[in-house]
Amino acid sequence: MVVQDSADAGDSRLGVRLQPFLHQVGGHLSVMTYDEHTVCKPLISREHRFYEALPPAMKRFTPQYKGTITVHLHKDSRGCLSLVAHPLKESREPFKVSPESAAVAKRHPRQHAQWAQSPAESHSLAKLHTHPQVSSLALEDANGNQVEARSFNPWGLHCHQAHLTRLCSEYPENQRHRFLLLENVVSRHTHPCILDLKMGTRQHGDDASEEKKARHVKKCAQSTSGRLGVRVCGMQVYQTDKKYYLCKDKYYGRKLSVEGFRQTLHQFLHDGTRLRTELLEPILSQLQALLSVIKSQSSYRFYSSSLLIIYDGQQLPERPPGSRHPQEASGEARAGPQGGLPRVDIRMIDFAHTTYKGSKDGHTTYDGPDPGYIFGLQNLIGILQDIQEGV
Repeated sequence: MVVQDSADAGDSRLGVRLQPFLHQVGGHLSVMTYDEHTVCKPLISREHRFYEALPPAMKRFTPQYKGTITVHLHKDSRGCLSLVAHPLKESREPFKVSPESAAVAKRHPRQHAQWAQSPAESHSLAKLHTHPQVSSLALEDANGNQVEARSFNPWGLHCHQAHLTRLCSEYPENQRHRFLLLENVVSRHTHPCILDLKMGTRQHGDDASEEKKARHVKKCAQSTSGRLGVRVCGMQVYQTDKKYYLCKDKYYGRKLSVEGFRQTLHQFLHDGTRLRTELLEPILSQLQALLSVIKSQSSYRFYSSSLLIIYDGQQLPERPPGSRHPQEASGEARAGPQGGLPRVDIRMIDFAHTTYKGSKDGHTTYDGPDPGYIFGLQNLIGILQDIQEGV
């Protein structure tokens, strides 16, 4: 939505009012919706440089980089707060991120938070409840018990609230902050089922303090990150029988055993009535292709990055007799319903701590491909193959 900034009388500047991204299942930075096919997130200079220097082979497995925008906090006449974005004329030009913007992006709460009923938040919730594309959402607590059903994904609103709170308390209303514009891969799917996986055996960056390093090493050792090189960081699965999403967050993922991780992968592929076996081949095919790409990227270390697996919870119509099974068709994993194949997207995201030769970060330069990421991918592929063989 394009709005006029009414904060200053006579100001004719136009901006885009950002909305929380309703399908954010993991992470800690607020992801916002810019338009139907574009999301944005607070800019971190290292991540921005990564997208600008992205190796061609990796572009298939990352969201398309669309440039940058400036964002400011806007308060309307009712006191409701929102974020308004202003596209840059030369959005792809190199720039230096301000220390203030970098600080906002890096700080985040370490505890659960509920969506408070301030005037701004009440206004946002009212919009979300009437959003035509939002299905109800069934939440599950850390023990797997279903709790209150709501009409939006609570994790994205948790991150959005935390970001607004920081901006309100630490910076003036007219402070400009820089955001990255990225492709909204989820928009391809009618009922997006999303699995956010934290990849690798190490999660701290080279610039981490000793205290932060120790904290992340402990998290990895106590979770499947240490044993498998991968852990669940968030998930939503559309249940076709009851017409809602089941959702789990990163706190659930940290507590999973290896067997619990296997069961969660199985649940991710289950629509409430059956296991979506037709998804296994396209997912495995893309993961194998990604593994080959990662093995070819010398010096890259994708510390604390995530991998998204996305498919459409809206099932394809049954194939007519004699037609090909999706597993028999090669190279068409992303075809839509018209092609009679399941639509699957695999995307690497979150590169704030990624380092590589020539990244100009002044940190360690590594040799060879990322062993922790490869270890995680191989285990993920192996578990999915076990599920496939056990069907």
